Amino acid sequence: MSQSTQGERIPKQVKPRYQEIVALTDKVCKEYLNDEYAEMARKLAARLARKRPSPLLRGRPEIWACGIVYALGSVNFLFDGSFEPYLSAEDLCQVFGVSKSSGANRAKQIKEMFRMFQLDPKWTLPSRMENNPLVWMLEVNGMIVDARWLPREVQEIAYEKGLIPYIPADRKE
Repeated sequence: MSQSTQGERIPKQVKPRYQEIVALTDKVCKEYLNDEYAEMARKLAARLARKRPSPLLRGRPEIWACGIVYALGSVNFLFDGSFEPYLSAEDLCQVFGVSKSSGANRAKQIKEMFRMFQLDPKWTLPSRMENNPLVWMLEVNGMIVDARWLPREVQEIAYEKGLIPYIPADRKE
């Protein structure tokens, strides 16, 4: 295995294709989206690169790059004009130079592979964590509760156990 620039371990035989795909996602994210999308796209591309056999080795890199960002956009409401950043699915596919059906089909394949869904806590952009209710729902004594409303001591325990991404009071400005 070789090391990528972001600390992701990428198998040597897949690394050139991974780098090609990440160069495409980085360019589009920088121009049309933001650094968070770029970072999440690199993370998702790395996960795809590590699958055995890696699906990245089959198909056009532009379609993989588009599918990766499309899948992340589906989780994070990229295609909803009331969210920022916003880009229509058609425009996203166009900037990658692929048809909307190719981008959507590849995104569907990726979402099925990783069981991704809207508001998926594993693939939510960091800036959206605070407003994602699925991140904060915990079961306590058989009741579903929002961890943001629990006493700090309980939040600290939940954080130490990896059940929540951070202690909400620590993020308040």
